[in-house]
Amino acid sequence: MNVNAVLNNLEEKHPGEKEYLQAVREVLDSVENIYNENPQFESAKIVERVVEPDRILTFKVSWVDDKGDVHVNLGYRVQYNNAIGPYKGGLRFHPSVNLSILKFLGFEQVFKNSLTTLPMGGGKGGSDFDAKGKSDAEVMRFCQAFMLELWRLIGPETDVPAGDIGVGGREIGFLYGMYKKLARENTGVLTGKGINWGGSLIRPEATGFGNVYFAAEMLKTRGDSFEGKRVAISGFGNVSWGAALKATELGGKVVTISGPDGYILDEEGISGKKIDYMLELRASNNDIVSPYAEEFPNAKFFPNKKPWEIKVDIALPCATQNELNGDDAKALVENNCICVSEGANMPSTPEAVETFLENKLLFGPGKAANAGGVSTSGLEMSQNSQKLSWTRNEVDAKLHQIMKDIHEACVKYGTSDDGFIDYVKGANIAGFLKIANSMLDQGVV
Repeated sequence: MNVNAVLNNLEEKHPGEKEYLQAVREVLDSVENIYNENPQFESAKIVERVVEPDRILTFKVSWVDDKGDVHVNLGYRVQYNNAIGPYKGGLRFHPSVNLSILKFLGFEQVFKNSLTTLPMGGGKGGSDFDAKGKSDAEVMRFCQAFMLELWRLIGPETDVPAGDIGVGGREIGFLYGMYKKLARENTGVLTGKGINWGGSLIRPEATGFGNVYFAAEMLKTRGDSFEGKRVAISGFGNVSWGAALKATELGGKVVTISGPDGYILDEEGISGKKIDYMLELRASNNDIVSPYAEEFPNAKFFPNKKPWEIKVDIALPCATQNELNGDDAKALVENNCICVSEGANMPSTPEAVETFLENKLLFGPGKAANAGGVSTSGLEMSQNSQKLSWTRNEVDAKLHQIMKDIHEACVKYGTSDDGFIDYVKGANIAGFLKIANSMLDQGVV
């Protein structure tokens, strides 16, 4: 395999899909050597097969607002790879949604799900629908219209969507209600469900919890921990909330959160009622973080800036893709940051990742460090199939063990001769080998 040749071919077929091509390059750069050492992969054309989704489904979603006006949005479901289990991945409702972003997310999901050790393939979906300013009734009508198109394509043993940006408990409820009416059955076809009707405890917090668990495992390799560390977090939704809870529990001091309008610096630490306020703020202010400084006057708001300029020991980017660039990475290095763990999907640009690795930082890539959410979704699927409900402690313990196992796999395949652990390489190789060997076992399909 020649990575540049593969990428050039993909770029010709999919011009302009920069997020997707970026994600593919990262994986292929990591697995090139091990791929070329296994001629059976090349003869079965594993790379050519794994970089393209099994299918892409695009549909229009027509819905009526409260004034009676008709709107039309685009809906998507990218079913990427099901070599190790049903397609599994979230639905994202956001104006920025396009095919490149969904293909990048679906491709990442394949490897992330492989790392969890659970039997889940990878997929992604969503719509360019914007819920901001919409009433609950309008969101419900959109979700129902979306599910009218999606329901025939999904199922508990076929494709199990979950939430993502713009799709929380409210939206999952509306989607599941319509699915149940159409399919005439209660099944584990969606995850992120309400706790009263099949959902799993700690699911909202799980991605943040998992990210902190992974970071804690990285720190252990250097005889360190969260105790007494200053922590910068970006975003302030469910992932950031969960990360703030767990980082504080492990002895860290969270000093930042952020939104599209800027970031908050709270030198007193974001804990207790301040963490609870993060979710209140997200629900009432359309992602704008500045009111935090009005609620807690000792905090400072920095408009149109990112939190990576602050001197911290640990950075947890938990907002969105490519939010942390090369200059941000250099600032973290110069401020002696020791650990960066990605709570979002590909939040660091390639330049940022290169800077972290060159400077020997502990760097947890999203497909490993961000896997807590889908891991707990997998645990929800298990509870649904067995008609059981596990306690909060049971789910948390299982999640913690999964993140430890993911870390162990990354160490196995990412440790160099000098003892440095390249978690990007380790995660990509571990995830790829499981998928590639599964595809070999099942023939050319």
